[in-house]
Amino acid sequence: MFFKPKQLNLALLFFLSLTGTAFAQARLPKLIGDGMVLQRNAEVKIWGWAAPHEKVSVSFRNNKYKTVADEAGDWAIMLKDLPAGGPYTLKVEASNTITLNDILVGDVWVCSGQSNMELPMRRVRPLYGEEIANASNDNIRYFAVPQKYDFNTAREDLEAGQWQKTTPESVEGFSAVAYFFAKELHDKYKVPVGLINASLGGSPAEAWISEDALKAFPEHYQEAQRFKDGTLITRIEQQDNARRNAWYAQLNQKDKGHQGQQKWYVPHLNTSDWKTMQVPGYWADAALGQENGVVWFRKEVTLPASMAGKPADLNMGRIVDADSVFVNGQFVGTTGYQYPPRWYNVPAGVLKEGQNTIAIRIINESGKGGFVLDKPYQLTVGKQAIDLKGDWQYKLGAAMEPLGGQTFVRWKPTGLYNAMISPLLNYSIKGVIWYQGESNADTPEEYRTLFPALIRNWRAEWNQGEFPFLFVQLANYMEAKDKPSESGWAMLREAQQQALALPNTGMAVTIDLGEWNDIHPLRKKEVGQRLALAAEKVAYGDNVVHAGPTYTSMQKKGNKIILSFENTGSGLVAKGGGELKRFAIAGPDKQFTWAKAKIKGNKVTVWSDSISHPVAVRYAWSDNPEGANLYNKEGLPASPFRTDQEQAPQQGQL
Repeated sequence: MFFKPKQLNLALLFFLSLTGTAFAQARLPKLIGDGMVLQRNAEVKIWGWAAPHEKVSVSFRNNKYKTVADEAGDWAIMLKDLPAGGPYTLKVEASNTITLNDILVGDVWVCSGQSNMELPMRRVRPLYGEEIANASNDNIRYFAVPQKYDFNTAREDLEAGQWQKTTPESVEGFSAVAYFFAKELHDKYKVPVGLINASLGGSPAEAWISEDALKAFPEHYQEAQRFKDGTLITRIEQQDNARRNAWYAQLNQKDKGHQGQQKWYVPHLNTSDWKTMQVPGYWADAALGQENGVVWFRKEVTLPASMAGKPADLNMGRIVDADSVFVNGQFVGTTGYQYPPRWYNVPAGVLKEGQNTIAIRIINESGKGGFVLDKPYQLTVGKQAIDLKGDWQYKLGAAMEPLGGQTFVRWKPTGLYNAMISPLLNYSIKGVIWYQGESNADTPEEYRTLFPALIRNWRAEWNQGEFPFLFVQLANYMEAKDKPSESGWAMLREAQQQALALPNTGMAVTIDLGEWNDIHPLRKKEVGQRLALAAEKVAYGDNVVHAGPTYTSMQKKGNKIILSFENTGSGLVAKGGGELKRFAIAGPDKQFTWAKAKIKGNKVTVWSDSISHPVAVRYAWSDNPEGANLYNKEGLPASPFRTDQEQAPQQGQL
């Protein structure tokens, strides 16, 4: 067929219009997909993109909703007052058809914060192996938000992601806190629970706040502006990578344990010139002293015939910083940084009757390297276990200057909000659970306003009113002090508690669930349960004791101070019996000393025979308030407090 020029142009335009429509087929955001959970009893938005002015229909639960995409191709419809239930099918029809299956209606919770929210079930397997094995529940669904940052644009969609059902296999990747929280709620209310996990280890609160809300914090706002420059990010990352690569290249070149024919991990090695130290421990405290670089460790272990040839589990506690482990010369595993537990599988056929050699190459970039105290170190075959604590031989492989820390661009202000929270804002939710604060513990005074600003920011951007926002107060951590002292972690806990002045908030106290030597304690089930108790009260309106004793006021009476509390439940108790611990008292000089304390009804009387005119009391005021034992009879611990704190902000001031 022959077209004249004018006819050709018209034909071309017609063709382009058809292909434009074809290439602009309706699509949905990653959150809206197979297996999703929609929020019950609320306005639920189903949204997406299509060609400009394209007609779109959505069919759900025997109802059909129609709309037209706007000039930009955006479209949305609202579903209202959906009762809990499912599974359902949702169909979107435009120039194409999208069918979504296995949709539930229930309660949707966003789970956010840093590593203690991110920490997956696989990391807590030693405590909850049975829970993992029995985790089969189609009514608990989980969506992991990709860990991305963006300093320039509040994104409309996620790069990837899909809803997962709960199975023994899938649950290992779920946030442990979030899973146990959801399980408690599902067991009680019998409605589906959807979990959207948007968390990132090490992230400070300012990374999770929108750019506009950061204007109230000029230092963070200015830093966010700096990192809009992609060339700056590239330069920083290139410099960091070049510096680290050069350090590791030199380290590997210098490491005597990896030079020549005889490697230091082989079973038969002349170790007559190796020194000995106790494991667990740090070589800075041994004869080697403070050295960074590579240190090799070896231990000979005698095994009975009953353990020979069988697969084994090697638990090497935690090691600072990185390690590679060999058993009888065979490599069995490596870990690249200090926080994960060292659980290694020894294959069948490696262990033998009699002498066996375990060799470990440890790389320490800075600070004290070695084996973290009070962790398990053992080799296990079935029910037989060999304790590996005690004398190990060691030798310096390579001495290095300390490696400077890297710039964690992903933690910079507003980046995580833009990439991980902004794409969620159209999705209707029941509320938020939050576990964060460790990365802001150096600036607790700022957190008093920063954390409430985050809560208000999210509520404003979600535009769902003052939805429940439940959070975890920091657990006990670091070595316990034998005298009353100041504490950044106690100050941060206080800042967290002050956020309760905001409406519809709840807090889980965890000063009894931590580990002095691990910023990632394993007891996540109790954390989830305490968050669920807060949800029962705040989100569901149940009349339950949802928190432990909370200090409200003090009264001086002679040489004593009488403390009053709320959330006393069925009464106050000293857990475990005996005397109350971790109370301190001070006179006009503000020098605190340990005090005696006694429960009288729902009050606590505090005194010290050495102080005749007391002015202030503190309780559990330390990084690790080990032994703090004021609880209510429902088994919930009292939140740490000080009567000499600055006046807590009122609700209108937060």
